[in-house]
Amino acid sequence: MALGLEDKKAIVAEVSEAAQSALSAVIADYRGLSVGQMTALRKQARDGGVYLKVVRNTLAKRAVEGTELQCLQEVLVGPTVLAFSMEDPGSAARVMQEFAKENKELEIKALSVSGQLLGAEQIDVLAKLPTLDQARAMLMSVMIAPVTKLARTLNEFPSKVTRAVAAVADEKKKAA
Repeated sequence: MALGLEDKKAIVAEVSEAAQSALSAVIADYRGLSVGQMTALRKQARDGGVYLKVVRNTLAKRAVEGTELQCLQEVLVGPTVLAFSMEDPGSAARVMQEFAKENKELEIKALSVSGQLLGAEQIDVLAKLPTLDQARAMLMSVMIAPVTKLARTLNEFPSKVTRAVAAVADEKKKAA
């Protein structure tokens, strides 16, 4: 289907806006996926807070130009699906990696984080990053640990005194 100039400008503007606010990106080759599989991938991406788009490479190159994701231009070859993480840096990697495990046709080409181009073998590192909620929970557990330890320590003193008094009382009862 031929796109008009206005349609192309609209696509470039949309993808460029997403690329500017994206925390990371994953590029994959979707050759061999059926329409049903692509629909499932789009649903998983939506549920995971990932912007997913199939765009012509020339339009994608223009869209990422001037953004942190500009390094992706060199790997935009062949049928490409773009996945941008909008909420946390690892969300696109998690969605794409999980989908690629079930569908061998999806081949991850590269990923980009903070303006650096990484190979497909690095997707595990990015996918294992904690989500924002998980990171907050980890931070809170680290912050609350000293307070909990202090509370246990302070609570131990009255317990020891109570046990000592009870032991003395038991001895006096036995002696009497």
